[in-house]
Amino acid sequence: MHLAFLNPQGNFDPTDSHLTAHPDFGGQLVYVKQVAIALGLLGHRVDIVTRLIDDPKWPEFSSATAEYPRAPNVRIVRLVCGDTNAFLSKEQLWPFVVRDWVPNIIDYYGSRLPDAFTGHYGDGGLAAVLLRQQTGVPFTFTGHSLGAQKLDKLIGDDGDRAALDRQYNFGTRLAAERLAINHSGVNVVSTNLERFEQYAHLQYAAAVDTQDDDRFAVVPPGVNLETFDRDSESPFDLEIAELVGETIQAATGRRAGLPVIVASSRLDPKKNIVGLVEAYASSLALQQSANLVLVTGSIREPLVDATAATPMEQDEIRRVRRIIEDSQLEGMVTAFGIQGQTKLAAAYRYFAKRGGVFCLTALYEPFGLAPLEAAAAGLAVVVTANGGPSESMRDQAGEYGVLVDPADPAAIAAGLERALGPERATLAAAGHKRVHDRYTWDRTADGYLAAVERARSAPSDRELLPIDAYFLGKGSQPRLD
Repeated sequence: MHLAFLNPQGNFDPTDSHLTAHPDFGGQLVYVKQVAIALGLLGHRVDIVTRLIDDPKWPEFSSATAEYPRAPNVRIVRLVCGDTNAFLSKEQLWPFVVRDWVPNIIDYYGSRLPDAFTGHYGDGGLAAVLLRQQTGVPFTFTGHSLGAQKLDKLIGDDGDRAALDRQYNFGTRLAAERLAINHSGVNVVSTNLERFEQYAHLQYAAAVDTQDDDRFAVVPPGVNLETFDRDSESPFDLEIAELVGETIQAATGRRAGLPVIVASSRLDPKKNIVGLVEAYASSLALQQSANLVLVTGSIREPLVDATAATPMEQDEIRRVRRIIEDSQLEGMVTAFGIQGQTKLAAAYRYFAKRGGVFCLTALYEPFGLAPLEAAAAGLAVVVTANGGPSESMRDQAGEYGVLVDPADPAAIAAGLERALGPERATLAAAGHKRVHDRYTWDRTADGYLAAVERARSAPSDRELLPIDAYFLGKGSQPRLD
């Protein structure tokens, strides 16, 4: 089968350059790449169709095509999308997806159209809608995250709908998502929670009936076990072990031999790093038994020098510093950057061998791939109960990590104390087995392929929402009411 994955934002290259270095270069790109490669290794031809970026800051993305060496039948296809080939954030892409990108996709394929498209995020979903309208090629839609939930949160924080719409183009995004959800043959979700909570939002009521099993496929993402498994090895293992060991030694002195609580995420308020530090500050038992390590991506030493951080990140760093100072945690908490999944996996293995645990205290986590990666590397995990981890870390057969209320520092502290205690090895083993049994990219590829086959055989007479005039190049941009 020939499949085309539609993902205009961010970008891809065979060496994963800049992955996680920008909000548009995060988990969605990992998902698209890994599913595509897994399908390619099954013998299918897969194109990851994205936007051409010819920008000195992102030199790896300027060629028209590229291939992944381990799966040469998986291509990266980069097509012009916009008046400039400079990098543009996803909020800026909407008019160019309609005006440039979709016509360029049609021109690129000509009469050799793929058997199916898969649309990713609202912009890729919109492209799939327009391509289906013009070519008849069916598609699946994977939202990754939906705009209605983000809007609800920001409205609660700010309340200025017009300003939020100008900044994030919510009206356009929601209109595109409704079309993608409605016109797709199958909507691919990571969890049942995503289906019955996110897609059931009133913003999508006219687009889909979440009780209709024909419209959904639950296909969890997988973990790259070649990179993250506890028994894997990489050329960076020794280098990272030495670097991390020296960094922790310099920061914690005589405490350097203690296990660590490691959190690896962006310094974004919704990741609730501040809540984790508050939990650590509230527990003498945690302070006596472990150091706290914050892995912060591309920011080298945020607690020492935050000048490279964004204003939002700087605000989070100030809050963390204040807790450290007020609670006298100097020498117990350290933060440093590790870039690239291979190096991060090496760090996880280093921490696991020394009795560490992983913690993710996000206020809401749609799926939660990060704790599964940590579990694969051998770490016991303590993770938010809000969102996807409530399914991945617990089922009728047992528990595979400790679920905690991220809004309650005392609950976080209790969960960490438990994970660092006598149950640590049992929890680590259970989490590792859970990943191997359920969360591999091979399993994801099988589920994705089944969803695509269903989309190709979906009834053609289903009633569809009309496409907004703006998306047909005629009317004004959709705005929030």
